[in-house]
Amino acid sequence: MFLGALLDLGLPRRELEADLSGLGLPHHLIVRRVHRGALAARYVDVRVGPRSGKPARRRAGHEHGRSYREIVRVLTRARLDASIRSRALAIFEALGRAEARVHGVALERVHFHEVGAVDAIVDVTGAAIGLGRLSVSRVTASPVALGEGTVETQHGRLPLPAPATLELLHGVPTVPAHVAWETVTPTGAAILRTVVDEFRSLPAMTVEAVGHGAGNDREGPMPNVLRAVLGRSAGLGADRVVCLETQLDDLVPEHFDHLMEQLFEAGALDVTIQHVQMKKNRPGFLVRVLGRPSERLALARRLFAESTALGVRVTEADRLLLGREIRRVDTPYGRIAVKVAWDGEGGTRIAPEYDDCRRAARASGAALREVVRAAEAAARAGS
Repeated sequence: MFLGALLDLGLPRRELEADLSGLGLPHHLIVRRVHRGALAARYVDVRVGPRSGKPARRRAGHEHGRSYREIVRVLTRARLDASIRSRALAIFEALGRAEARVHGVALERVHFHEVGAVDAIVDVTGAAIGLGRLSVSRVTASPVALGEGTVETQHGRLPLPAPATLELLHGVPTVPAHVAWETVTPTGAAILRTVVDEFRSLPAMTVEAVGHGAGNDREGPMPNVLRAVLGRSAGLGADRVVCLETQLDDLVPEHFDHLMEQLFEAGALDVTIQHVQMKKNRPGFLVRVLGRPSERLALARRLFAESTALGVRVTEADRLLLGREIRRVDTPYGRIAVKVAWDGEGGTRIAPEYDDCRRAARASGAALREVVRAAEAAARAGS
């Protein structure tokens, strides 16, 4: 379904097949336009064996499967771009670790019955190829919709979601799909776990293409289709954040340092404390914490544990971001980390990291401002 959606977005099939040939595995793709409910979508069938001659039946490789070590060996030896190989290996590692935890064995002893055959290797590698060929720099996904019921596997009948799927979705927001069939396989969950930067609603962007990847035809209230949207931000990045707020009038001020430290350890993006005048004219403090939506519960628990808060207000909002990166530059005072941001209009903003500059100033005996200037100059010279 993922591969079908990428092809429907505009991934050139010839380029995909040329890249997949680097695996050195006998296979070919059958791509069809199908209908799932009211939607037209692309259905991708991976056939094991050469295009000519007697075709092997689909999923024949699942009879014996492949071990995790064998899959790593195949991908390591394949003629693939380094970034594609790295992403494909990461997907299978996530899947392997989930299977190892579910079955209580070491990673090296994991044997993929359902997902170890040629078609699964093609699916995973094709997903990595497609994201690279389409120049996708960031992936977001809506909360994962999970079906119910049971599924037949090599280990017998298992409840849905499959145990490995649930293992892979730790920390990922999910919603019930209200359908009695498997909406997310372990392979699909591994792809999501590895390639998705954030689970959220559709971000702000200019839509350039929409693709639909079809799964098997299923009965139910919704079509078995994966929708992919390709878009571009107007020079700005965007994500989603939560803001947690609480007002305190009985916390010892000298404990704020510990509170902030604990919140940052719990995943806070920023923490601010503001003086406020509260009811009954009491002086107090407004504590505001920014974090990712997936961290809201962890941050709320830390606020309750480390402060006198009895309630926390939570709001969610879009955030627009300038492109940025952290560089380490060489200066006469040592290596300094520098944050470099682009304003979208050709301008560059440079901000040396304070802690690095302070340590360098202490070690060298130089003035802090001289260390900062040296780091700024080195960053500009290297940009």
